[in-house]
Amino acid sequence: MNVTELKTKIAKKEIDTVIVAFPDVFGRLIGKRLTGHYFLDSVLKHGTHACNYLLAVNIEMEPLEGFQFANWEKGYGDFELRPDPTTARVLPWQPGAALIICDLFQHAGVRVEEAPRSVLRRQLDRLAESNLTCMSASELEFFLFNQTYHSAFTQNYSDLTASSDYRIDYHTMQPARDESIMRALRNFMDAADVPVESSKGEWGRGQHEVNFIYNEPLQMADRHVLFKQGTKEIAAQFDKSVTFMAKPDAAEVGSSCHIHMSLWQKGKNIFWDAKNSQGSKRFRQFLGGLLKYSPELCYFFGPTINAYKRFQPASWAPTKMAWAFDNRTVGYRVVGDGNSFRVENRMPGADANPYLGFAAMIAAGLAGMEENLDCGPVFKGNAYTDSKLPALPHSLGDAATLLDKSKLARRAFGDAVVEFYVHTAHCELEAFNNAVTDWERIRYFERI
Repeated sequence: MNVTELKTKIAKKEIDTVIVAFPDVFGRLIGKRLTGHYFLDSVLKHGTHACNYLLAVNIEMEPLEGFQFANWEKGYGDFELRPDPTTARVLPWQPGAALIICDLFQHAGVRVEEAPRSVLRRQLDRLAESNLTCMSASELEFFLFNQTYHSAFTQNYSDLTASSDYRIDYHTMQPARDESIMRALRNFMDAADVPVESSKGEWGRGQHEVNFIYNEPLQMADRHVLFKQGTKEIAAQFDKSVTFMAKPDAAEVGSSCHIHMSLWQKGKNIFWDAKNSQGSKRFRQFLGGLLKYSPELCYFFGPTINAYKRFQPASWAPTKMAWAFDNRTVGYRVVGDGNSFRVENRMPGADANPYLGFAAMIAAGLAGMEENLDCGPVFKGNAYTDSKLPALPHSLGDAATLLDKSKLARRAFGDAVVEFYVHTAHCELEAFNNAVTDWERIRYFERI
């Protein structure tokens, strides 16, 4: 929906509320609801403001110490939210509501570099300098439960009832029980300019997957975060709940966010060598960069403590760095041909922030092209059992340490951005290390 259409809908009173929001470090949409007329009269042209602590809080909204960008010493001032007119869309599951996504700026008109949308924009600008564009798509998996969010909360998120009684990967019968919510999800998302390709049952009990139609990375990331929030809101309307945790249950498979990516120039996929019907030199360079640098950029694929519990052998999530054609045991699976030829990154979990995940892939791939790397021979066999392959980081702490030491990350994103996200990881680790878990009580309460 363009701005002219939004103005018309507000004038006709079809839209009375406009949500202005930005993605935070966790990929949540944070912002405020405005009356439609005030948005048109003021915010569309001049933007609005919000407290800059919103990028320096944990998931419980508690301000965290140690950030240079925003802190008590600087008084937690405001930053500016500038609406991106290209993101305007109706939210059909919220009567009378529209959404527009914003970029963040300092008072001097300088972009907030640490903001996830800014991190991705910086890498897209680098592509544009070489007259390149990028096409991407994400797949999202999630678990659907029969409890409401409130009842799940009162149960401490334990003993929840999955929406299916058994594994339903590609099943058509049992997922039909959930078709009322899945049909609403597909149709509402299409109407909100989040075009869905398909939905299907996944390998876990109550697990579903939704695939999106590919687009340029910024639009794809916007759609991704809106899908996650919209899915939760729609589930709540059906008195159910979903989770995008990477590993919600130790006894279950995890939920992924596979990212598909290719580079384009003048309307053609430059990853494909049409003359020889195979991957091009630039494809091999890009993939070489992904293989070399993904371990040190893994924080952007796994930003939570829980994310690293998904990386288990024979779990459909990768544990080793390798590439292959249509092999689901490797970190990078290569699929398609012609303009559909692309790399599938199987590392990110459903908890990944798509802006950061896309940006990390572009940065690593561009480094591979700049350094004339090569992806090497295709891997054959079971990557889980090959001890010679490089492993992914085993924990959030390991990933943060690798990111902190990464010369590529500092060159591609800037020191301030790297230090911002390393500190974010350390704060999450400290919070977890200070917590007393159910595992500890069960293990030690009586027997220690």
